[in-house]
Amino acid sequence: MEKWFQFKEMDLLAIVLTAIGIYIAVILFTRIAGKRSFSKMSSFDFAMTVAVGSMIATTVLSKSVSLWDGVIGMGAVYVLQISVALLRRYKQVQKVVDNVPLLLMDGTEILHDNLKKARVSESDLRSKLREANVIRLKEVRAVIFEATGDISVMHTEDDNEELENWLMEDVKR
Repeated sequence: MEKWFQFKEMDLLAIVLTAIGIYIAVILFTRIAGKRSFSKMSSFDFAMTVAVGSMIATTVLSKSVSLWDGVIGMGAVYVLQISVALLRRYKQVQKVVDNVPLLLMDGTEILHDNLKKARVSESDLRSKLREANVIRLKEVRAVIFEATGDISVMHTEDDNEELENWLMEDVKR
């Protein structure tokens, strides 16, 4: 327990220099790979964010992992991210990597089976409708549980306004 309060100048210097090095590496890799590296568009994107965060922490704070080990490990994860992003153009890869948006409400009809699949309660749904400033259920055209985990509320005050089919193409009903 007394180790918690020990302080060595060399350890502090090593942590600071490693943090600077890994920070520069993250910036460089992200500039090469693009902003998608930290998006939350698919489960793979989420895994990428968690992996990079873990590698940064381990590289900075662990004496057993060198700066170069951390940079090489992160480089490998970024190469995987770029590869998967390119391979997502193929439907088979896209099915494995991406989550599918799920319809929770079709107009005023609440799709209870889909709420169960998404593990969204009716109170969560009501909250999202209020957040979207829906004041009457007849305004709702669709509520979608997005691949990112967000909930989108498509609504309008105009009773004659229809939802375009293109917006619903990849949504599972």
